[in-house]
Amino acid sequence: MANLYSETSRPERVNKNLVPKEETIRFLLDYSKALSVIDYNKLKFEALLN
Repeated sequence: MANLYSETSRPERVNKNLVPKEETIRFLLDYSKALSVIDYNKLKFEALLN
C-alpha cells in the first residue's frame, strides 16, 4: 500500500482544490501511529496511545 502513495502525481491530473494541507497529513499520520487495535476473542478494543 505504501507503494501506491509514494509516487508523485502528475500535475495535470491533480485537482488543486483537493490537495490536503501539510498539517492535515501530519495529523493523520500521527493519529494512525498512536492508534492500537487489540483483538481479544471476538472483541476489538481501540486504544489511543497518546
